[in-house]
Amino acid sequence: MRSSFRHCVYCLILITMVMGCAQQPSRYQLKHDSAPHALPDTVHMHDAEPKYEPYAPANQRPYTIRGVHYTPLPTGKGYSAEGLASWYGQKFHGHLTSNGEIYDMFTMTAAHKTLPLPSFARVTNLANGNQAVVRINDRGPFHSERLIDLSYAAALKLGMLSNGVAKVKLDVIHIDELGHMTIGNSPTIAPIAPPLATSPVKNTTNSPQMVYLQVAALQDKSKIEMIGNALTNLYQIPYRVPFDGSIYRLQLGPLTDERAIEHLLNELKSNGYSGAYKVYQP
Repeated sequence: MRSSFRHCVYCLILITMVMGCAQQPSRYQLKHDSAPHALPDTVHMHDAEPKYEPYAPANQRPYTIRGVHYTPLPTGKGYSAEGLASWYGQKFHGHLTSNGEIYDMFTMTAAHKTLPLPSFARVTNLANGNQAVVRINDRGPFHSERLIDLSYAAALKLGMLSNGVAKVKLDVIHIDELGHMTIGNSPTIAPIAPPLATSPVKNTTNSPQMVYLQVAALQDKSKIEMIGNALTNLYQIPYRVPFDGSIYRLQLGPLTDERAIEHLLNELKSNGYSGAYKVYQP
């Protein structure tokens, strides 16, 4: 009788343990990923702003996922690649990223398997030309055929939500401690050092003459503003985008110092903006 009672107690304990394990909550509340049910007012469609951020040492260690071994790159400088982009949303929203931050699908972030964390990158949808600048703060996507996993907001800006995946070009925007910027495998742009003394542009009036440096002219305003934001962050010089009815023109300034103007103009010409020129405004 006692042996039978012990056997029943043992069975009850075993059943309770099994049921407890089965009812343990997953890390994620949702089994399958999905888009949000409604778009909040907090969707940030503006690009992430590239800046110098030291890499997190904990995220530089090799790791293994699903039997595949990954070794993070020591630097993202010069990195440029093409491949498939996917996106992740509701299932992971509010959970920790590999960088120890909270994933917010309504901001411009992304995941990559081997780029150092955090990194900044310009992602171009090769099907429609749309671009987004993202801050990479997570690991993934763990599919051999995919290059990058984008936040819902970034995928929305790139116009790839309906298809789920898109062929993209990824260019890392690398900024070092001294402010030197490299976009993909293009030449590094050095920051402009402030002049030791000022030499105002001479004119016949009593006030200094304002000078703008025209850098580019495009029909796509978003691309012009992306270039303008990057150059403003680098050189700490504002920009304007006059529109003549068909073309948006990117102009850095206003500037009044002759030496600073010549220095910046030479820097722009030697770093891919060979057509840059001065625009005078009284």
